[in-house]
Amino acid sequence: MPRYYFDLHDERGAALDEEGLELSSLRAVQAEAAKSVADMARDAVISAPATGAKRKMAIDVRDAGGPVMQVTFSFVIESFNTRAPSRDQ
Repeated sequence: MPRYYFDLHDERGAALDEEGLELSSLRAVQAEAAKSVADMARDAVISAPATGAKRKMAIDVRDAGGPVMQVTFSFVIESFNTRAPSRDQ
């Protein structure tokens, strides 16, 4: 089975995958890339400021021959509530 590497990219830099995963198909590669970008997105949205946050992130997938695919995700947080947050938030 081929080995695929999932490199993570966002505005803060890149984290290159040096271990990779052996996967049997491009569909499995796509599913793993989607899972990885979803995890990154969840963490980014949770840690972002309550308003004005704009982020873009990507997973670049490569194999021994070079690039295979890229999965990107971007988001913007707009807050419509101008009240001061409570201490619970």
